[in-house]
Amino acid sequence: MIGYTTLGSNDLDRALVFYDGLTAVMGGKRLTTLPDARGFTLYGAGRDKPMLAITRPYNGGPANPGNGTMVALIADSRAQVDALHARALALGGSDEGAPGARGGLAGQTFYGAYFRDLDGNKFCVYRIGDE
Repeated sequence: MIGYTTLGSNDLDRALVFYDGLTAVMGGKRLTTLPDARGFTLYGAGRDKPMLAITRPYNGGPANPGNGTMVALIADSRAQVDALHARALALGGSDEGAPGARGGLAGQTFYGAYFRDLDGNKFCVYRIGDE
């Protein structure tokens, strides 16, 4: 149901390098960059799939991550969870929780990892299932 999620950045050039590297792990890429002062950029695997937008804030004020706000990215496998977490850290992101299983019943195990991007936005990447 989600079309796209938007995150603000205070250093758009640096953020786009981060997201170019991060979304590539999941088969994503830049889909659109608007030629305006905000530099609104959409990432995804296709326009018919959920997307992530990175932009300078519309009101011209500083971008601030929301307390309690998090974007969750679904992975194809536990290996992809591990790869995304590692890539985020290699690109300068910060660790908010190493990859690992967190509870669950048979076939319903939540395997996830947490990180923050260069502007402090929090992410979870996860896979549900025993693999």
